[in-house]
Formats: sequence, structure tokens, C-alpha cells
Amino acid sequence: MSRSFDAIIIGAGQAGPALAARLTASGRSVALIERHRVGGTCINTGCKPTKTLVASAYAAHLARRGAEYGVTTGPVGIDMPTVAARARKVILDSRKGNEDWLAGMPGLELIRGHARFTGPRVIKVNGESLSAPWIFLNVGGRANVPDFPGVHEVDYLTNSTIISLETVPDHLVVVGGSYIGLEFAQMYRRFGAKVTVVEQGARLIGREDEDISAAVRDILEAEGIVVRTDACCIRLAKHADGVAVGVDCREGHPEVIGSHVLLAVGRRPNTDDLGLEHAGVAMDARGYITVNDRLESSVEGIWALGDCNGKGAFTHTAWNDYEIVVANLLDGGSRKVSERILGYALYVDPPLGRVGMTVAQAKASGRSLLLSKRPMSRVGRAVEKGETQGFMTMVADAETRRILGAAILGTGGDEAIHGVLDMMNAGASIDTLQWAVPIHPTVSELIPTLVGDLQEITL
Repeated sequence: MSRSFDAIIIGAGQAGPALAARLTASGRSVALIERHRVGGTCINTGCKPTKTLVASAYAAHLARRGAEYGVTTGPVGIDMPTVAARARKVILDSRKGNEDWLAGMPGLELIRGHARFTGPRVIKVNGESLSAPWIFLNVGGRANVPDFPGVHEVDYLTNSTIISLETVPDHLVVVGGSYIGLEFAQMYRRFGAKVTVVEQGARLIGREDEDISAAVRDILEAEGIVVRTDACCIRLAKHADGVAVGVDCREGHPEVIGSHVLLAVGRRPNTDDLGLEHAGVAMDARGYITVNDRLESSVEGIWALGDCNGKGAFTHTAWNDYEIVVANLLDGGSRKVSERILGYALYVDPPLGRVGMTVAQAKASGRSLLLSKRPMSRVGRAVEKGETQGFMTMVADAETRRILGAAILGTGGDEAIHGVLDMMNAGASIDTLQWAVPIHPTVSELIPTLVGDLQEITL
């Protein structure tokens, strides 16, 4: 049996439902195929539930600090089943919202099943062949599980499976000192677990500038998290108390014993079982679908959006992929991925908001640069909240006087960074931003001061 549609979308993550809505609104028939859960990573195992857990952890942390604010509290306890139930409700409510939206969408057929290519524009799902002139791949990604010695002989957690944990581990060993791993490390430390972070690299969050990596490490260690960098030979083995994680670091004990181990060592695209070879769709060495500036794959009529195209690993970049494709296909636009100014956040507390280049990347570009840096202890809002950890920094092109990048590691940094991001998208000069009049008392009010402090640096 075979059927044809105007468009087929594989994957109901961030970009898929919105794309289906625009295509059906234009009068096209659409098949949206989802083999697992509607909503993708963000709703089911990513942003929504993890930030719900982060909020619970922050509440516990703030309660323990009550005396600093003149607030008297009793012993702070963690009801982990209730914490997990909050996250689960957010997941289910968000997923149902998406499912209800899709169910009421005229012109759309939501098909549950595993889609595979059998030809350039032919998809087989549940024993049925579907074809369309337009096919959009929005298949997302999953946790990477490296082939560490012993990894398949022990029970381990990933960012997906740890979400439903209803007990606080005695000792959580987090393998991976980057964005996902550090968020869970601080979260579970605040829930009461002993936590050790094991990182192969010389420092945490290695893509960030060294001063940010060092500051984040200081923040985590101040809360009692043990950080082991330079873990040159990670291995896992069963132990009477849980899992033994070999680290072989230059200093410290060569083995860490944990009751639980979380593998947080990156993501991989869900492209290995799509039958892309039958369609002739090219992938890179890591399995990401190769796309051009318009998100078109190597085969005409097939696009790739979201985590599977290697152009961004965030909910907001997946959404922007949808915007680019729709603008070009339906609205007569000519939008390009290369025009995107990337911003993102690390949701430890205090959070890191980042946009554009790091200082190291700016220096490597060979430009004449302007640089400034201000501690959060100079920010009134941070002082008032008693949360003065971190700093903000900015780098600009000395000739064009355009901002190249900025970072705010501090309270509200994930929100305040948008003032810089918006100025960069508008193409405004640092002179325009310097004369903005921000609201007091906020974190954002220090941004014009940060601009005013920009000084030329010698490369």
C-alpha cells in the first residue's frame, strides 16, 4: 500500500509541528511521523523538565540561605518524589498541548511509527509506503554513550533517564564537565547528594574562555562539588557501593566510587537508522546531515532541521531552522543559517548567558579588538540579592565598532544577555548601546557601562 502527500515531516520535535501548521495552512497535505514522543527533547527530556528540576534545586538552596536574609527556617528536606512529579507534570502538560494542537490541525495526519527511506522521496512506516515532493527531517538527537571500558557492564544514567529519578543518590558521579553535566551536578548537590564531576579535558566547559571555566569551577566547588579534570583514562566497573569510575588524573585518587553515574559527554544525531543511504542524503563523519545555508540536504526536496543537521543543538536554533525554511519556501524570503547570531545559556546558578564570539575566538580572528570586563559585585541587583558571583565581559571590533560577543556569568545573565543579542542583530554600534538608558536596579543596567569600559587590547 502506498500514499502520497504534499510534504512529509519526520520528527515532531521543536520544528516539526510548527512547520506542519504553516504547510497545512497553505493548503498542503502533510504527514507528520513520530516514532516516540511528540515534543522532542525539549519537552520530554531537555529544557522543560531540567529547568523545572533546577527551579526545585534553587528553592532548596535559597531556603538553606534564609538566615542571610533574616528569614528563619527549620531543617530543609528534599521530597524527591514530589520534585520528580513536578517535572513529570510539566512534561505531560506540554506534550498534551502539542498533541491536541496537532489533532486539531486540518490537512495533517500524525503517524506513529519508525520512518525509513526506501528511495529518494519514499518513506516506509508501519509497512506502508509514503511519498512526497518535500521531505523534512527533524529527527533530533540523543545522549552519546562513549565506548568506555566497562560501560555496558554497569547501570548508568543519561540526561533522559535521570529525569524520572525519585531518590537522591548517595554519590552521583557525573562523567562530562560541560553544559548538561554541570547543570545536573549542581542540581543534585543541592538536593543533598555528594557529587563528583569527571572531565577528560584540562578544564570545564572547554569551549568557553578560560576565566569563565575557572569561575564556574569555583562556583561549583564552593558548594562542595568535587571536580576532577584531566581524566585521561575513564573506565567503569561494578562495585559493591554502585559504580567505580576510573579517572587516572594527575592528582588525587585514581578511582571514584559512586552510587550512581551520569554520562553527560555530548549528543549524537538520530540519523543512523533512517535509511538515508537509500535516499542518497549525505552525512558528515559524526552522522549529522549535511545541509547548505538554506538547510537543504544533498538531495533536492529534502531538508534537515534541528539537532540532526549539526547547525545548532538548542531548542531556539531548531525553531530558527523552521523560520528559515518557511521564509524561503512559503514567504519568498532568502534567509540563511550563516546570518544567525548564536546565543545560548548554561543553567548553573548563577547562569551563564553567551552571545557571539568568545574572547579567544575574537583574538584568533586577527581583528583589532576592544575588550571590557566587570565583576557582578558592581551590579546593584546582584548585591541586593546577595548573589555577586561571576562577571560580565564584552569584545568588539575596534574598526567597525560592532560587538563581536559578550558573556554574562551572574544572576539574571541568561535574560540580560538578550540586550546585547538584540543590538548585534540590529547591527548597532557600541556607541548606540552606550547611550541606552536602562532601568535601575537591573543586571542589564551595567551593559552600557561595560561598553564604556571597552579598551583596545594588544594581540
